[in-house]
Order: sequence, then C-alpha cells, then structure tokens
Amino acid sequence: MVRLIVSILLGAAVTFALFVFMAFLISGGAQRAEPPEPPTRIDIVSAPPEQDVTQRQRTPPPPPEPPEQPPDQPDTEPDAADDAVSFGMDMGGVDLGGADTGLQGPGGAMGRDGDAQPIVRIEPRYPPAAARDGIEGWVRLRFTIDETGGVTDIEIIEAEPRRVFDQEARRALRRWRYAPQVVDGVPQRQEGMTVQLDFTMEGQ
Repeated sequence: MVRLIVSILLGAAVTFALFVFMAFLISGGAQRAEPPEPPTRIDIVSAPPEQDVTQRQRTPPPPPEPPEQPPDQPDTEPDAADDAVSFGMDMGGVDLGGADTGLQGPGGAMGRDGDAQPIVRIEPRYPPAAARDGIEGWVRLRFTIDETGGVTDIEIIEAEPRRVFDQEARRALRRWRYAPQVVDGVPQRQEGMTVQLDFTMEGQ
C-alpha cells in the first residue's frame, strides 16, 4: 500500500516536471525574453581616384572662301516664233487668195470705201500628215466680222479633200483681225463673209 502511494506521488512529480520543462521550451527560454540585437550596418564609401581633367578648346574652322562671280552673260531675248510646228520637209505654202484681201461679201467684192479691211492675217499650218503624204487641197469658209474687227461664226462651206485641212483653216481664220465697216461713225457687224484658203506643196 505504501509502495503504491509512493509510486503515484513520484509519477505526479515527474509529470509535473515534464510539463514545466515543455512550457519552458515552448516559450523560447530566457533568451527569447531578451530584445534582439540591432543589425550591424557597414557603410562602404569608395572615393574615385583623382584624375587630371584636360580641357580641350575647339578651334573653329576658317570660313569658306566666297564663290567666284560667274562672268556676266548677255541677256538673250527669246526668239519670237509663231505657234506653228516646223518640219524638216518642204511643205510648201498656203495660198490666202492672191495679193488682194481674198474676201467676198454677199454682194460681191469688199473694195468699197467704208467696208471692212484686213489688218492681221495668220497663215494656217500645213498638217504634218498631209505634208508627209503629199496631199494638197483647199477650204472655203464663211464667217462674220463683229463690231470690234474679230472673226466669229466660222463654218466650212466646202473643202477638198474633206476634213483634212478644216481644223487648221478654222484655227488660222479665228486669229484674223479687221478694221470693221463704219457707217456714220458706228462700227457695223458684217455677216456672210467668205474666203478660200488653198493648201499647196509648192515652195513659197
């Protein structure tokens, strides 16, 4: 009986001691109660080696020499040329109807005083295709001279061959200028004027 009591007391004492030791281990012991030491800080400062700095001064390049003046060239005037196209072949000329004006009005010749008189007559260009093929012909046109002396209302009456010289004949006649007919000091409009332009390969 006494042995049993002594065993119980020893077992209780050992168990209590084990619990106390485990609690001590869990709490981290006495060292855990102490505050942690601050970390050691090491500052490394490296001073760059002293170097002699050489300052370079940049010398600006000399200014370029001024360009030589080109020799004076004489002023050349453009050659005054008509808008006609020049061809290497002999295309002949365009007959504007002889030495007179080549114009006929509804009632006959225009040689009377006070009638319109030609001031500027432009020769038509010979079509290149017709000149190349050696084609000759003529165009008869009807037109109107307005109050300013200009040519308007141009129409083809007859042409031989047809539609070969029509365009050049129209273009030339449109550039003709007249002194219009004057009646009592007032310029008059003249309608129904006619002219024939002959296209020949003969040299002028």
